[in-house]
Amino acid sequence: MNSWLLLAIAIVAEVIATSALKASEGFSRLWPSVLVVTGYAVSFYFLALTLKTIPVGITYAVWAGVGIVLISLIGWVVFEQKLDWPALLGIALIIAGVLVIHLFSKSAAH
Repeated sequence: MNSWLLLAIAIVAEVIATSALKASEGFSRLWPSVLVVTGYAVSFYFLALTLKTIPVGITYAVWAGVGIVLISLIGWVVFEQKLDWPALLGIALIIAGVLVIHLFSKSAAH
């Protein structure tokens, strides 16, 4: 399977788990708590598979960067959290960094 697809699955699972972490209200709600544990387990499994072909630094930079962007968007849309201009600028810089790594880095497996 394509390494970047494995990484995408890891990112989506992590984003679902982190969103459920907010919804679990400190692990006081059963089903969101189950989703947290399951989501993180799936995420780390696929992250480990990704590391077989993409260097750890590149993998982690993309995983963390895309995860931050997606969680910020979910926080804004689902949890009605505010994003001010500095936050939006920071998110744009993260996206730019991930694109630079993916498009131009010789370290990233393509």
